[in-house]
Amino acid sequence: MQLASFSGILKTLFYMIMFYYVFKFLAKLFLPILVKKAVEKASENFQQQQQYAQQQYAQNNRRYNNQDEIIVDTARSKNPKETKKVGEYVDYEEID
Repeated sequence: MQLASFSGILKTLFYMIMFYYVFKFLAKLFLPILVKKAVEKASENFQQQQQYAQQQYAQNNRRYNNQDEIIVDTARSKNPKETKKVGEYVDYEEID
């Protein structure tokens, strides 16, 4: 069985503290760059999706503009959907 020495504990604490400060320093340097790249990538993806949606809208618009006929479905407006009758409503009163 080995015992922990005082110098070993101090070394371990020193390494942990040094790792914390080095990590903190490197995060301050590189994290803004990484976040900026991530935002740019998300912006590019968003723009591509918008362009694709606009192209689809333009294609659909061209397809429907060529037709001269308009069809209005009036069957649903004349016969409104009936609600289901589940049962009677029973009012209960508390008795003391």
